[in-house]
Amino acid sequence: MTTDTGLRGGPPAARPDHLAMLDELYAAYAEVVDERRWERWPDMFTEECSYTVHTLENADRGLPLAYMLDDCRERLLDRVKFVTEVWAGTVEPYRTRHVIQRTRTEAAGDGAYRVRANVVVTYTEADGPPEILTSGYYDDHVRLTDAGPLFAGKRVYLDGTPTRYLVYPL
Repeated sequence: MTTDTGLRGGPPAARPDHLAMLDELYAAYAEVVDERRWERWPDMFTEECSYTVHTLENADRGLPLAYMLDDCRERLLDRVKFVTEVWAGTVEPYRTRHVIQRTRTEAAGDGAYRVRANVVVTYTEADGPPEILTSGYYDDHVRLTDAGPLFAGKRVYLDGTPTRYLVYPL
């Protein structure tokens, strides 16, 4: 059962129990990336999935440039390997803190939702003060599965250039 959004002509809203599941997914996502549990990060995606990070400037200009462009599950696994093995010891590690606020949820049919959420990410280097790494929003395609909601597509749009180079998924 779905209910109207209250906006004339708007898409149907999500069921309250599905909204709770989606909020839990975003909370778990923030926990996984903030605690750098990279082995769990791919498990938050469906088998067929994508993960991309773009600036809004490039997206608005139709440029296909991306900070991160993982067009399948294998690329997500490669990203984890790079973060945990290839780049380990060669980049300065930093802690992140994600503040995520779901702003729109639309039923996309067949147990799926399109979710937009604002995000602000802070980072802290060793012995340094916390600073804002970036801000922007997620434009996600989430599927409800037997294992719970999972990201089928996660597109991150950044408001501008991050204040330092990106190593970890956002």
